[in-house]
Amino acid sequence: MRIHISERKKLLSLMLCSLPVLVFFFLILPPKVYGQETSTADLMKQVADLKIATDTVWVMFTAFLVFFMNLGFGMVESGLCRAKNTVNILSKNFIVFAVSSLAFWIVGWGLMFGDGNMIMGLKGLFFIGGADNSPAIGDAYSGVYSSISWTGVPLLAKFFFQLVFAGTAATIVSGAVAERIKFKSFIVFTFIIVGIMYPITGHWIWGGGWLAGLGMWDFAGSTVVHSVGGWAALAGILLLGPRIGKYRKDGGVNPIPGHNLTAATIGAFVLWFGWFGFNPGSTMAAAWGDIARIAVTTNSAAAAAAFSATIVSWIVLKKPDLTMILNGCLCGLVAITAPCAFVSVGSSVIIGLIAGVFAVFGVLFFDKLKLDDPVGALTVHLLNGVWGTLAVGLFAQDMIMPGTTGNGLLFGGGAKLLTAQFIGVVAVGAFTLGLGLIAWVIIKMFMGMRVTAEEELEGLDIGEHGETAYPDFVAATHSSETAS
Repeated sequence: MRIHISERKKLLSLMLCSLPVLVFFFLILPPKVYGQETSTADLMKQVADLKIATDTVWVMFTAFLVFFMNLGFGMVESGLCRAKNTVNILSKNFIVFAVSSLAFWIVGWGLMFGDGNMIMGLKGLFFIGGADNSPAIGDAYSGVYSSISWTGVPLLAKFFFQLVFAGTAATIVSGAVAERIKFKSFIVFTFIIVGIMYPITGHWIWGGGWLAGLGMWDFAGSTVVHSVGGWAALAGILLLGPRIGKYRKDGGVNPIPGHNLTAATIGAFVLWFGWFGFNPGSTMAAAWGDIARIAVTTNSAAAAAAFSATIVSWIVLKKPDLTMILNGCLCGLVAITAPCAFVSVGSSVIIGLIAGVFAVFGVLFFDKLKLDDPVGALTVHLLNGVWGTLAVGLFAQDMIMPGTTGNGLLFGGGAKLLTAQFIGVVAVGAFTLGLGLIAWVIIKMFMGMRVTAEEELEGLDIGEHGETAYPDFVAATHSSETAS
């Protein structure tokens, strides 16, 4: 057959591009697969195993990215707070994942994904029980976790991926209660939110619970992760009260600037990077088309939100405030987390632009209510978690991921999806805020929540940990004060 010269070039290019894949295929498969004695059944099994391996690598890689976001949260929170509390904030951001790991293994995983009823999982605590429904991948306990059986990766890959999400919800609380919370009280609350609060509402949406049955959708966690962390943080703020000197008697606000915007900026970049594991990784399979689309919608929303936050802060505050720009980007990332798989790139830009506006006015709104949030966690995670969840009901398009959400209100789907999203927001908010208040009250009664006024003024680094992040700076400052 005669081939045109341009077609020859295309064919040669295709062969060259395929060569690494073919080499990889023949290297990793046993010799019998491509030998003459290979049966069709053997070949199909090897192909199935290859897909499981590929999916598992993808899921674990994205889970590692989400784990890396702990560094981002630590940098953002410490940078936006005062130098005298740096050790305390970094300590909280470090211990939070350790406590989360234990709490989620002990009880959280089973409550969230274990088979049970429409409210919570009742099986699979400590990974106990269950039939071997997936012998090909050694998934020995899949029989009690049917709500997450839709992904074929091994059980422990599923667990680890969901664990890093649970840890994120607890980390959100850290920044909101910064500079006045007792370290031990925060540790206890971390166990409660990851072990009980987060998995119960997560079961409602991701574990086959009643909100999933109602038709609510949250692809990667605008509500499941971010709003839950935001509502729990709000409960803590309400009982803690503001930092000393934050609000004047006349209702005015005394700004308390962060000590290291370099660290905060690095942290924001780490979080932006980590979100490419957070959202695309929630496919829990190496589905290349979905991964690419979700990465682009995620990035577009973040970029649009950073841009709109810049413009709005420039207009409202008369200067392009860096903290608003950083939090604007994070607002866009939170907002697109629920709809990232269900909306077009154009819709993601609109979602992000609105999120960036919320980034500025949200901070001003919470300050007006005298809700002292040192890092803007309520604006980023609570306000934009709600917005992102509702955005599914507005912007979802059935043609993007057929058989899931259907069309949102703005694409001819009516109000059905938006109503389900709204009910989910209200239900999760009421449960988490209510249980969060109860948990904080109990902690306050038995352990106390807030450090003493003297400790707060001196800094939690010395009072809570007996060390400082910048000892040379402190020594130099004291020396200059003594000399003067």
